[in-house]
Amino acid sequence: MSKIADEKLAAQGRKKIEWAESRMPVLMSLREKYGKSKPLKAQRIAGCLHVTKETAVLIETLKEAGAEVSWSGCNPLSTQDDVAAALAEEGTDIYAWHGLSNEEFYWCIEQTLNFKPTLTLDDGADLIFTIHKKHPELAKEIIGGTEETTTGVHRLRAMGEEGKLLYPVIAVNDAETKWDFDNVYGTGQSTLDGIMRSTSVLFAGKTVVIAGYGHCGRGLALRASGLGANVIATEVNPIAALKATLEGHRVMKMDDAAKLGDIFITATGMKDVIIGRHFESMKDGAIVCNTGHYDLEINLNDLESLAKTKREVRANNEEYVLKNGNRIYLLAKGRLVNLAAAEGHPSEVMDMSFANQFMSMISLVENKGSLENKVHDIYAEQDCDIATLKLKTMGFSLDKLTAEQVKYLTDYAAGT
Repeated sequence: MSKIADEKLAAQGRKKIEWAESRMPVLMSLREKYGKSKPLKAQRIAGCLHVTKETAVLIETLKEAGAEVSWSGCNPLSTQDDVAAALAEEGTDIYAWHGLSNEEFYWCIEQTLNFKPTLTLDDGADLIFTIHKKHPELAKEIIGGTEETTTGVHRLRAMGEEGKLLYPVIAVNDAETKWDFDNVYGTGQSTLDGIMRSTSVLFAGKTVVIAGYGHCGRGLALRASGLGANVIATEVNPIAALKATLEGHRVMKMDDAAKLGDIFITATGMKDVIIGRHFESMKDGAIVCNTGHYDLEINLNDLESLAKTKREVRANNEEYVLKNGNRIYLLAKGRLVNLAAAEGHPSEVMDMSFANQFMSMISLVENKGSLENKVHDIYAEQDCDIATLKLKTMGFSLDKLTAEQVKYLTDYAAGT
């Protein structure tokens, strides 16, 4: 069973998936390896993750390893309808289409639970939260789950610390081969891609205000600077703010940055980062967008209340004319601009993130019954194996320590 936008788009979607496969050698090599041993045989995986061509490669790899899969999108605007059609045509149960209402979004999640999953795979933890809030009885059959985002991991850790998590979850987001690459290079490139597609604006000479200087914010600053923009970072964490300063960016409060910015990008995972008073002090023509998982970082109610007119001027670009006469351009309705207005992260970087998802599914099965009901980090060995495999597919190799060098590492008597 599936519910998608248009089954006629399947052929177009299949071409996209095949392109992604050609860019994701790590995941494809894992598909070949585990397609023989079928370690996920008899497992039922419910997934809630952006339906993109890269996700399709992950889904079909999980199936090749023996799993049954039922899937929903994790954001109302991120589903690529042609990819969803291609997956449905090949027999994947998928409930996702671009432009879901909030009610439809949760309806789709509910459908993926009908086959009583034994594993969950999440991006934002909406699937896990739905199970805990509405279907706790399903947790008895669930071996474990994975979580892809910083926001989701933070909330699940809090649940685990309070003893309210009903099954173990692996923090895929916290793998070095995920957040030091996907978050930095993926978000940095794909977010700017989304902004350019929806505005065609020149970055050179612009002042770009980045709210949040974590891994994602750092990647945004790196790419914006590379295009000739001047970067201002806003932060609540002094260490992150210091990093931004020493990497050449100005750091200030949003109240001050709002008066200077030409383009604003939120990447915090926190609500109300840009609110009414910030809109009121922005320049005429300011562009505002979000690349955090949820659409609460920009207070849209405040923007609506300040506006006297609103119209769509380009795809994924709405012009709000404020009562003071200034124009504010909101991209992708405050949703993830890199997925709603572009295609998400490049396949090459998602290769490592989704290899971690795949291997974590296998790890949960192998460790069934031995993991506490809390959030677990990925094994360091898995991180290193994926990094090594990625380097190999890129044509690079590593030096190896000699036996004497290994001995020297722990020889406390060696001195100087």
